[in-house]
Amino acid sequence: MRTITPNTIRAPFARYSHAVEVPAGARLVFASGQLGISVDDAIPEDAGDQADLCFRAIGEILLAAGMAFGDIVRINAFVSDRAHLAAYMTVRDRYVALPPPASTLMIVSGFTRPEFKVEVEVVAAKVD
Repeated sequence: MRTITPNTIRAPFARYSHAVEVPAGARLVFASGQLGISVDDAIPEDAGDQADLCFRAIGEILLAAGMAFGDIVRINAFVSDRAHLAAYMTVRDRYVALPPPASTLMIVSGFTRPEFKVEVEVVAAKVD
């Protein structure tokens, strides 16, 4: 993978790359949005704890595909309030490898259930 962050545009605001080039022949995994819910249906109140559950679920998906966090090339993340941005970003930065993937973070009006505060989906690529 090759990250693309031209010096002719503003540097990223946080730990992400402006773009990631995936070479021909790479295997791709598109993970659906993961919510902050445990295997026993517990939903933590804290947005950071929910983000941690999202990334732990993503880690399990990647493992099942023979991949790891370093294979993530794109993250789309959603939080239900601006107040959750810092907690999400702190958790994300614990899981994201270097160089960081391309990433978008959006504030949305809500999710399928009001107790959800964070949702994270990823695209991963690996050349075997």
